[in-house]
Amino acid sequence: MATTNRLALKATLHCLTGCAIGEFSGMAIATALGWGNLAQIALAIGLAYVFGFGLTALPLVRARLAPRTVVSTALAADTVSITIMELVDNLTVLAIPDALDAGLGDLLFYGSIAAGFAIAFPFAYLANRYLIARGRGHAVVHAFH
Repeated sequence: MATTNRLALKATLHCLTGCAIGEFSGMAIATALGWGNLAQIALAIGLAYVFGFGLTALPLVRARLAPRTVVSTALAADTVSITIMELVDNLTVLAIPDALDAGLGDLLFYGSIAAGFAIAFPFAYLANRYLIARGRGHAVVHAFH
């Protein structure tokens, strides 16, 4: 039980890291380029998945697994967690007044994204714990970390 909880926490922190890098990068790039809200959100979500899966793929690549195995394992490990994290985070940002219009120098820009991740974290943790307890999700890559 403690091992499952610890692994779920590590998996969720891992997911949070990839999602945060992607979200902040995507929103910053789109804001700096003056893109509209839909383009901002799309880029941020896309980069969150890229960084989330990328962080999972690194130890698999280092373990010299075949590319097809790396991709399928990363997808199996993180899709649910990243999806939960992104859905809750983006809904939170959309719900906070003026958050999408905040500039890179505004605390609201960073605070709204951070608030979304804080709200999303327990949901992603519970999903990761559920999957790991059943030998799925991040449990499939644990041996390579």
